[in-house]
Amino acid sequence: METNNFNIADLDVQIAFRDTAVNGKQLLHSLEPFRTGRPSGELFFRLTVDDTLRPIPKERRKRIRTFDTGNGDTIVDRVDDGGYQYIIKDINGAGCCLLQCNKDFTDCRCALNGSTNMRIFGLNNALMLVFAFAGAHRNVLLIHASLVRHNGYGYAFIAKSGTGKSTQVSMWLRYIPGCDLMNDDNPIVRIIEGEAWIYGSPWSGKTPCYRNVKARLGALTRIDRAAANSVEKPDPISAFASLLPSCSSMKWDPAIYNAICDTITKVVETGRIFTLHCLPDREAAEVCCKAVTEGENS
Repeated sequence: METNNFNIADLDVQIAFRDTAVNGKQLLHSLEPFRTGRPSGELFFRLTVDDTLRPIPKERRKRIRTFDTGNGDTIVDRVDDGGYQYIIKDINGAGCCLLQCNKDFTDCRCALNGSTNMRIFGLNNALMLVFAFAGAHRNVLLIHASLVRHNGYGYAFIAKSGTGKSTQVSMWLRYIPGCDLMNDDNPIVRIIEGEAWIYGSPWSGKTPCYRNVKARLGALTRIDRAAANSVEKPDPISAFASLLPSCSSMKWDPAIYNAICDTITKVVETGRIFTLHCLPDREAAEVCCKAVTEGENS
């Protein structure tokens, strides 16, 4: 058994490979910056990769739904012990990963399939899924956003795909002095002792930005294409509604869904949710930066 330990968002994660003939640390390139020698405390979750794993008998599970991740379908079954089974497929419809998790996602197993690229895809998607739902009761959110750091604070941008998250971040990096990219697709937000922190992660979409970094949360800004550049601060209900779609959640599991909503509420209560109505230009970055950084260093 090959055991690998990682610390992601200040949480200890363990990945074990039962057979390293085709699986092993070569599948974990994006996690290398997060590697650690041994867990510093209680494990956040453990995932065992075991290609001998077989599907749970049909009589013990109930189909919840099949959802499109944008990169392929994932099939979700609820197991009679309260746990879950997932089948993760790639964009070509090929099965890459069979994942089985206990009720609280702290102990999970998966079997990988196909080429090295398929195995990397399946394992990364399984890890994102487990991380998101293991964090439900720990005030942890995995969000779909692009994240830039400025003066020690993290500024995340959320939007529908293709609306301009990465464009806005690129404008900050180009025109706002003292910025660096923390993550371009899936940063992690945590509420720790009442304070909101945001972290880089091993999952960054098409941009290979796998940084083990963190910052106090400066702002979460939803991007709205417009004919002119302006920033507004939505009311709490609107702020919640703008953030929820960007967070990984499971509406069919009330306990997990409600816990995620509770954490989103805590983020909203920080008062750091904004909406940027903008064009994809330099002025948008400057207008946004002035509005969302106001008072951060006072």
